[in-house]
Amino acid sequence: MKALTQALKTLLPSLAALALGACAQLGGPPLTPGVSTLADLERSLGAPAIRWREADGGEQLAYPRGPMGVHTWMARTDAAGRLVSIDNVLQPRYFARIQAGMSQDEVLRVLGPSYPGWTIYFKARDELVWEWRYCDDWSEPARFDVLFDGTSGKVRSTLSITERMSLPFGRGNRRDWCSR
Repeated sequence: MKALTQALKTLLPSLAALALGACAQLGGPPLTPGVSTLADLERSLGAPAIRWREADGGEQLAYPRGPMGVHTWMARTDAAGRLVSIDNVLQPRYFARIQAGMSQDEVLRVLGPSYPGWTIYFKARDELVWEWRYCDDWSEPARFDVLFDGTSGKVRSTLSITERMSLPFGRGNRRDWCSR
């Protein structure tokens, strides 16, 4: 027993240091609006999934972290390439911006791309559904869906449901937690 205790005392600090080091490398260096540059952003988050040019010469860049992640980082830079803002847009306040009649491009500019594996077309309803995974206000994994008219490509409606409520075959009684 004493040998096991000694081994754990030696091993635990090493495992803790390894875990902290792995976390530090995941996000890269901190990004500060007004100070960080486009190069800092790309060094930290990699290449954006989508990039839009803005009228003022700046850019909007989308960095989704799906399919099982709960973040899509939407960054904005000015004409000089300085970071203006960076936000996780997979939150209810951004979902509230999605309104009936919006185009697919307008939805992309608010939420970034959905995970393609969760995109589905319902022929009988002529409806296209895009889905994002997020962490709701109660720290529970949830899904946000945007339902588009299949012909016009315009938003019909939206839907949000926790993963616990959507699991089939009685598996929805287990509550999972996530963090922002």
